[in-house]
Amino acid sequence: MMISTKGRYALRVMIDLAEHNTGSYIPLKDIAERQQISEKYLESIIKILVKADYLDALRGKGGGYRLNRDPSEYTAGSILRLTEGTLSPVACLEEGSSPCSRAAECKTLPMWKELDNLISGFLDHYSLLDLANPELSGNNYVI
Repeated sequence: MMISTKGRYALRVMIDLAEHNTGSYIPLKDIAERQQISEKYLESIIKILVKADYLDALRGKGGGYRLNRDPSEYTAGSILRLTEGTLSPVACLEEGSSPCSRAAECKTLPMWKELDNLISGFLDHYSLLDLANPELSGNNYVI
């Protein structure tokens, strides 16, 4: 599993919004400048986040984007699943995949399931609040 630029940037945008979570709408231009990501590329990522109801959007003067929940209610795993589509290490564990004809005798399936659970558990353990305030949670991770 390799997290794409889209997934990494989505996390950065969400963390930025959590760090500047005052209830006001934040212009895309401000996020792009702080994160040093092109506005054009961020537009495509923001569209996914708004459509999934992770963000509120307001057009026009005074518009922009804001979180519509507390930062503690978003997980890194949920954001990455949204933008990446899957975090499964093998195709047979992806949601909605066709059942593998060899699943009953597959010697590696238990290992892949355990890895899938570890990945999900690890990423779902980190909320936006944790990532935006690593000093509060004892985390020292950089994305």
